[in-house]
Amino acid sequence: MANLLDIKRRIRSVKNTQQITKAMKMVAAAKLRRSQDRILATRPYALELAKVTAKLAQAARHPEVDDELEAKLLEAEEVEEERAEGEGHPLLQVRPEKKVLLAVVTGDRGLAGSFNAAVLRRAQTVLRDWDEAEVDLLLLGKKGADFFGRRSTPIRKAYRELFTEVTYQQATAIADDISQAYAAKEYDAVYVIYNQFKSIMQQELTEERLLPIPVAGEDEAEGVEIGMPGGSYIYEPSPEGILTEILPRYINFQVYRVLLESQAAEHAARMTAMDSATKNAGEMIDKLTLSYNRARQAAITTELIEVVSGANALEG
Repeated sequence: MANLLDIKRRIRSVKNTQQITKAMKMVAAAKLRRSQDRILATRPYALELAKVTAKLAQAARHPEVDDELEAKLLEAEEVEEERAEGEGHPLLQVRPEKKVLLAVVTGDRGLAGSFNAAVLRRAQTVLRDWDEAEVDLLLLGKKGADFFGRRSTPIRKAYRELFTEVTYQQATAIADDISQAYAAKEYDAVYVIYNQFKSIMQQELTEERLLPIPVAGEDEAEGVEIGMPGGSYIYEPSPEGILTEILPRYINFQVYRVLLESQAAEHAARMTAMDSATKNAGEMIDKLTLSYNRARQAAITTELIEVVSGANALEG
């Protein structure tokens, strides 16, 4: 009977676990609906903002100057003054990547399948590949902060409990810190690794360059077609003046988009993981119930044999 009691305890324990995973799945599904609505509403604006910013950056660099005219202007030392206005913006300056800031976006909690592990593995791979560059980490999410906090990689800042409620004010604070550090030439490039939300069943591990900001025609522009219809535009007051206003907003919104992407992907991954755990718990309960019934049947059969044997002995 001890074996039967053990099986009953295991069945009861697995049923309790199943109730927890089912509840977590429902909570994740409710949160996912809100996060999905936010990222689907945010993504089109973010992509269009990236296109406009890249086109403005291209216009500020005066790409329409042909080679012959450029040579004449160089002799008169005028073209460098013109280009300094566009390329001189701190967030557009391209420098050799000797020191890099890598933002690693994870979740604040576990029980989301391979959501956090995939990002951390990718970050470690990138750190190994950049063995010639000096890399600092910007950790967005408690899991990443806990993981790299036990390692020797330099950490600029770590944000914990960031995804309880993602707000634009949080993203602006993070983006301002990144922009100021890049403008001060503390870093030559800023990259981000995160899970991009594709669907409930799919999250795509993504690596993007945040700074320097790509201009139209660069391959790094996330595979987005940057070009805008038409040829020349008249900018008022000027491409440089517009860039001064729009570049900080661009960085702010791109960080905000990354946080929303990661939040939606985390809820989707947790919902999928908890659904799988609930199904696995059901299968385990079925197997344990079958084992319990077989053990109980064997015990009853043994008792019957003992009773019959005792009765036969008394008759004899």
